[in-house]
Amino acid sequence: MHTKIDLCTMALLKLGEKPIQSLIEDSPAAQLSRTLFDSIIDMLLAMHPWRFACKQFELIKNDDGDFLIPSDCLRILKCSGEIIGNKVISQSKNITITAVVRVPPESFPSYFVSLAATKLAMEFCIPLIGDQSVFRMLAALYETELQSAKFIDSTITAGRDNIENFSLINARF
Repeated sequence: MHTKIDLCTMALLKLGEKPIQSLIEDSPAAQLSRTLFDSIIDMLLAMHPWRFACKQFELIKNDDGDFLIPSDCLRILKCSGEIIGNKVISQSKNITITAVVRVPPESFPSYFVSLAATKLAMEFCIPLIGDQSVFRMLAALYETELQSAKFIDSTITAGRDNIENFSLINARF
């Protein structure tokens, strides 16, 4: 269970900076943390269909005849209508969408915590310490962690029931 402060502190430690105790401190690190945290994490969540951040919604038409996309949706993955702004246009009476949603840091799996801390450190690097070589090192670390996190996320499975009853597998044996 990690909090915003935990993730920001992990990022700051990667930079060799002192940890923060609160986001409302008057330090440059706390100011950066409170300014950048939400947008960086939203971007990280939206960039990939992370299994822990995917959710299905049953939408019902509003009084205007449109379907409103829930505010915690960062990216729509599946939708049977046309997305315009924060609405879905469809002739159906109700639709189901699959979306990547905003998830609190307390729900992040460990592989995403490490990725988020590295991305935050990257974004904090130039404003806090101004060292291009540290930034490049963090960028390389971020790319490696991103590939690992995507791999781990893609290999999480609920079970093998689908494969055992798959007709092509049965025909092969």
